[in-house]
Formats: sequence, C-alpha cells, structure tokens
Amino acid sequence: PALAATAHDWSTKSIYQLVTDRFAMSNDSFAMCDTSLRTYCGGSWAGITSHLDYIQNMGFDAIWISPIVENVDGTAYGDGYHGYWSRDIDTVSPRFGTPADLKALSAALHKRGMYLMLDVVINHYAGVPTNTTVSLSGLITFDFSELLPLGTAAAFHPQCFITDYANQTDVEQCWLGDARLPLPDIDTEDDTIVMTLTKWIKDTVAEYGIDGVRIDTVKHIRHDFWANFTASAGVFTIGEVLSDNPTYVSSYLGPLNGVLNYPAWYQLITAFASTSGNLSALEASPALVPLASAPASHSSAPFLTAAFLENHDQPRFPSYTSDTALTKNAMVWPFVGDGLPILYYGQEQGYGGGADPANREALWLSGYETNKPLVAHVTALNVVRRLAIKANASFLAGQVRPLDPPAEPKRDHALQAALLTLLTNIGANATVQPTWHIPVGIYPPGTQLVDVLACAPLVMGPAVDGATAVLASSGLPQVLIPAHMLSRAGGACPALASSGRGRGRGRVARAVVVLGTVLGVVALV
Repeated sequence: PALAATAHDWSTKSIYQLVTDRFAMSNDSFAMCDTSLRTYCGGSWAGITSHLDYIQNMGFDAIWISPIVENVDGTAYGDGYHGYWSRDIDTVSPRFGTPADLKALSAALHKRGMYLMLDVVINHYAGVPTNTTVSLSGLITFDFSELLPLGTAAAFHPQCFITDYANQTDVEQCWLGDARLPLPDIDTEDDTIVMTLTKWIKDTVAEYGIDGVRIDTVKHIRHDFWANFTASAGVFTIGEVLSDNPTYVSSYLGPLNGVLNYPAWYQLITAFASTSGNLSALEASPALVPLASAPASHSSAPFLTAAFLENHDQPRFPSYTSDTALTKNAMVWPFVGDGLPILYYGQEQGYGGGADPANREALWLSGYETNKPLVAHVTALNVVRRLAIKANASFLAGQVRPLDPPAEPKRDHALQAALLTLLTNIGANATVQPTWHIPVGIYPPGTQLVDVLACAPLVMGPAVDGATAVLASSGLPQVLIPAHMLSRAGGACPALASSGRGRGRGRVARAVVVLGTVLGVVALV
C-alpha cells in the first residue's frame, strides 16, 4: 500500500526522476541505445527495483517514474517509449513489465521508506493518422476506437492545433502535436469523461501503491477540472505548467499541492549556462518567491514548488556548457532553494544530451559508476539539505528571500542561518577568483563553518571590518553550515564533525543575501 504521505511529508523528500525505458534493464541485461531512433531500449520496472541502492545511496528518498500506460508505437516520430502517447490507459505497458513488477517496485520502495511518484497524462492521447499528407489546417483521420477506454471522436475536442499560446481557450481546447502525429485533446468538460478519468486515477493509485502524482500538461486543461481530479487521486499532486511567468504558474496552485518551478529554471539557465550569464536575473527574479503564494481561496493548504535543472523535455545542462564548475553551481540551486529538489537521471553521470530525444540516454551505459565527481556532488547536496531539515523543521517553512545589495557590502547584516550558499558563474578557468564577503550577523565571530561540498573548514573572523572574506576556488560553489550540525552518522565530512556543541546555533531560516555581482558572484543564505 501507499504510505499515505501528505504534502508536508513530501516536503522533506528529494526526488530522482527517471525515464523507465532508459534507466535499467531487467536482470542486469545490456543493450546499446541509440536515442536518435526514438524507440524502446529495454528499461523496465524490475530493472529499477534492482538498482534502488544506486538511487538511495546518493540520498534520494523518492523516485518519479514515467507514465505506465500502453502507448502508441510506430509513429512518424518513433515509439511511445517515454510514456506520453497514451493509447489505452486501462492497460499497463507490457514493454516495462507486468502489473506484478510495478507492484513489486512500489513495495520495494516502501520497504526502504521511499516514495513512488507516478507521471500521468490527462490532457490527450496520441493517434497515428491514416492521411499523413494533410496540412495543419486540414482534418486528420484515424481510428478513435483504438483510444481506450474513451473510444469515440465525441470524447475529444474538435480537431484544431494550438496556434496561439497567449490565448488560453486555444491552449485548453485545441490539440498538441501536428499532422504527422496529432495528440487528440480530451473533452474534459464532459461529465461522463471526467468521471472516467477520476475513477481511473483513484483506482491506479490504490492498485499500485502510488504516493504522489506528477501531472503532465496541466495548463492545457481548464482550472476547475483539477479539484475533483486531485481529490480522487487522494495523494500529493504536482503539476507541470510550462511558462516563465510566476503569476501564471502559481494560478494552478490550490487543487494541486505543488507545481514544477519552471520560472526559476529559466533563470538558472540564464545565470549559469555561460561565464557571461546574467546572475542578476536569478537574484532579482520574482521566480524565487511568489510560487509559495497560493490563491486566496486555498490559502489554508500547504503548497510546494519543485526545483530542477534538467528534465526529459529540456536539453541537459552540459549541452549548454562543458564547464564543470558552471554545472556544479547550477546543480546546487534545487537543493538549497525553496521546495522539493528533483534530479533527472544521468545528471550525476555527467550526461550531456541536447534536446529530445538526445536527452534520454540509457543509464546502464554508464555502468552506474559511483566514483564520478557529480555523484559525490549530488550526494553531498542531499546530505546538507537533510542536515538543515534535521537541525530545525522550520527550515522547510522558511523561504529563500532576496536581500538588496547594500551600498557598502561589508556593512550588510542578516539573520543567522543554517545554510550559507555561495555561487558564482566565473567558471573553472578564470584567472582571477572572486571573493565573497560574509557580513556580520550571518554567524557570530568564531563560528566554525564547513563547506560540505569540499569538506573544507572556515572560521568566522572577528568583526574588525565587518565581514569575513571567502575566496572561491576554481569557480566552484560552496555550501557552508556550522560544524556543530555535522555528525559522524550524517555522512558528510566525518573528519570535521563536532560533538554538536559548537557555537553559532542560531535559528534555522532561509534567506538570500546578494553581496553584489562583481565578477559574477551571488551569495545565498
């Protein structure tokens, strides 16, 4: 059975997102996988189950798997190996295993105290047209009876492709896809169809012990559909609303417990994709804060955002830059910012595929190596987040908040905090390394700090000039916590772990201190 996890329970989790067909094959089988072919490579639910140690040892305690239903294959754009081209939602895809295999994965996760998040597509199906020469403005014919259990043309909105994404009616009523592969848009205004979909999600969650649901293409369905649907799911729900507008994205909070923080993702790419990136966009962006705000009608409910650097829809970050220092800086943000951190499988191995389908590589080709630099990086980030939560649960309730750069940075003051994060986009090959100045008020003089990413100690100096200088090294990020927060059982920097009686306990909070962007430096606390 599912663990009946609440939104608060999910708030402590760290999520590992994977594409089922590309994560692991059954029985440790091995096969080459050419992503350009857009076909199945052989990953399975049993394969995931056999590699849970790999995921858990990096500190992840939840996984997000791709959709489980039977998909359309043999299209002009390949097969539905990814799960987003539904054909029959009442049948689990035999390509990934049996219903028993999926239940075994769920049980194995729960035995470890881990959660299972299922990706679902409610907006559309996929169909292979019989007249592929029709233009975008023409009608396309195919057999609606194959799209189960709906099965008729009347179950879908009239055929039209989205042409104006600024027109919400167009977005909700027209179809995604094109003449070669149309994605028929479900008529979610029809009460009978709504009942079919709500019963399906309720039954699926119960049958497979699902702890959370990630919902695809949320903005393509009317707002007032979601309350009934998420209530029927009965578990934590988080939605994909593809937009860089925080106000638009947050408008879907209420019925949904959370949303993917796409506005922040756009700013992350802008800030760290190159050494000339715009860090001021990240520090000043409203994407840092307002997604925690909900519509007034739902203000009593807990809401979460989920931060990410990569996913199956966007190019992998190393496709923008080969600079590992930039990659490491960008990877820090989801773990120290607000909300749930999500890591897309293969990030830890340094995979660098560009746009779909190149960003859906087979992980078994990496050998699941654990001695890679980014594996250690991710593991440390999970550890430090867990330590901050353990120090005080209010860490989760606080928000990262920007603090305007003062006229004299050395005279800046801020509340004490558990976590001080120093980021830069100077890059690995900069001839001059930036210096961060930690102002008085962050930690008392004499506080022993540890950069958990490098296991390097730092002692706050006396307040002679009002600040302690921290020199960057090779353009790498630093995540500093008081040494007393470390414990030898915590898995981070055991040689520097103290008895827990060190100075500088303070209350645990989240804030942002922007100490200027000279040489591309941002300090987050």
